[in-house]
Amino acid sequence: MSFVTPSTSQISPANERLYHQSALIGDWKGTWAGNNQPVGFKVVNIRGNRAQVEYTHNGHTERGFGEVQGTLINFGGVTVGTKDGKNMVLLFSFGGSGKQTATLEKQAPPASDSRLMGSWGGYSSDIGKSASFKVLSVNGNEAQVSVTTEGITRQGTGIVYKNVIMFGQAQIATDDGQNGKITYQVGTKSFMVPVTKYPPADTSSSVDRTA
Repeated sequence: MSFVTPSTSQISPANERLYHQSALIGDWKGTWAGNNQPVGFKVVNIRGNRAQVEYTHNGHTERGFGEVQGTLINFGGVTVGTKDGKNMVLLFSFGGSGKQTATLEKQAPPASDSRLMGSWGGYSSDIGKSASFKVLSVNGNEAQVSVTTEGITRQGTGIVYKNVIMFGQAQIATDDGQNGKITYQVGTKSFMVPVTKYPPADTSSSVDRTA
């Protein structure tokens, strides 16, 4: 069984390698070609071949689930895709005869990176497993991380989106910056371990040198 928060995505490592689907996640805004009317498209999360999306046009927002196909997301008559993770092309087809296009730019995520910084760890008595997640640095939507699950430690660059960092088959999410959840996948099974942030290491001397 998989445990996820509303903003958590589950993207298979194979799809991430082939299509970089995590680049689609985020808030995108731009204008229609021709009339310069504002349009927006938000990808809240991607879980397998489904994406939770919000499509804003003509002053109102449609919310629902789109279909993920490789590098594209289809939502009703709308198809979106991005090649560089910074600019998105949106194509709207209507009535089988007309088409409208828009170019959108990814908006900077809210500044909550500091909540994720630090070392996290925990143990789940329900499944008898422990996990740890160390966030060494955060730069925009990328983070240098070290993750230990099933006794194996992996290091590399994770993807940051709001209060979530995704790295390979593992991800960490926190709402308050002190308590969180590590979700990771082994084969076809997903596991969730509740974690807490460790206090910063005390670099001061423990010896009282006052005379």
